[in-house]
Amino acid sequence: MQDLLLNVADYARAARAKLAQDVCDYYDGGALDEITLHENIAGWERLKLYYHVLAGVKDRELGTTVLGKKISMPICVAPTAFHRLACPEGEIATARAAKATGTLFVLSSLSNTAMESVLPAAASPRWFQLYIYKDREITRALVQRTEAAGAEAIVLTVDAPGLGTRERDSRNRFTLPEGLTVENLAPLGKGTMPKVIGSGLAAYVRDNFKSDLSFDDLDWLCGCTRLPVVVKGVCRGDDARRASDHGAKAIVVSNHGGRQLDTAPATSEVLPLIVDLVGDRCEIYVDGGIRRGSDVLKAIALGARAVMVGRPILWGLTVAGEEGARHVLEILRRELDEAMLLSGCTTLHDINRSLLMP
Repeated sequence: MQDLLLNVADYARAARAKLAQDVCDYYDGGALDEITLHENIAGWERLKLYYHVLAGVKDRELGTTVLGKKISMPICVAPTAFHRLACPEGEIATARAAKATGTLFVLSSLSNTAMESVLPAAASPRWFQLYIYKDREITRALVQRTEAAGAEAIVLTVDAPGLGTRERDSRNRFTLPEGLTVENLAPLGKGTMPKVIGSGLAAYVRDNFKSDLSFDDLDWLCGCTRLPVVVKGVCRGDDARRASDHGAKAIVVSNHGGRQLDTAPATSEVLPLIVDLVGDRCEIYVDGGIRRGSDVLKAIALGARAVMVGRPILWGLTVAGEEGARHVLEILRRELDEAMLLSGCTTLHDINRSLLMP
C-alpha cells in the first residue's frame, strides 16, 4: 500500500475515499468560502527557491530543538481534534507515530482519548493544547491534570473565542457519533455536544469557550502553571510581541488551518513579519498548508524554528493508523532532506531568506 502513497496528496485522496462524508468535511473544511484554507497552501507554493549549486553538501542534519528539547526534524504534530474519527486507536496512534519519528507531539484538548492514556505513549517533548473555558475552574483542572500526565508545555489557542462558521459542518449537522466524547472534559461534565440543528461542535464552543478572551487570561494561565506557555493562533506582530511580554515562551503563527476568520492572510505571508518583530524574544513556529518538505524549508527560511502539520496526520491515520501517520511524517522528512540537498544546505542553520530571493 505504501508503495502507492508517495506524498501527502496521495494520503489525502486515499483518506477522502475512506471517510464518511461528514467526517471528511470536518477534517478538510474551513470557514465560510474557505479562502484562507486554500491560501495557506497556495502561499507556500508561490514562494520560489533560489538554490545554491556547487555547495559541497553531503550528509544533511535535520535535528533541532523546541523549548530546549531535541527533536529529529523541524516537523511536529499539530494539535487536532477527534482522532478516533480517523482510526480506532485515535490519539494514541498519533502519539506513537510522533515517538517513532522522534518529533514533538501536541495533544488537543478536544481529543477522543484522555490525556492520561495518550501522553505516556508519546516521547519527550510532548505538549498539551488548551482552550480557556468560561468556567475558570474547569480550565484550572485541565492544567493540573496536564502537569500530572507528563506534558512539558501548554499550547494556548487564542484564535477561537468562538467557532468560525464552517458551512460544511452546518449542512452535515456534524457531531460526534455514539460512543465518542470530548474525553478530557468528560469528568468535568463537558464531554458531549448538544443536539442542535447545524454544527454540534459550534454549539459546544458557544456554550463553553470564553468569548471575551484577553491578555489577562494569558497572565492567569502563566501564573497557575509551572509549564512554559506557547501561544497559538497569532497573525500579527504586535499581538505576538504582547504575548511575549505577557509570558509566552513561544508563538505559533497560525490561522487555525483556515477554519476561523476567512480571508485572514496565509501564514506564509505573516510569518516573516512576526519573526522580524519578536524572533529574538521567543521561539516561532508555524502551521497551515504545509504539504511538502520544500514548504518546511521555506518556513525555516522565513525564520520559523519548526512547522506543525495537522490534516496530513489525520489523513495518514485514516489510511493506516499509526503506520500511516508515521509514514506521512517520514515523507515530509525525506522531502525536506532532498530540498536541503538541492538547495545547497547541510544544516538548518544554512537555510535563510536568501534562498527565497534572487
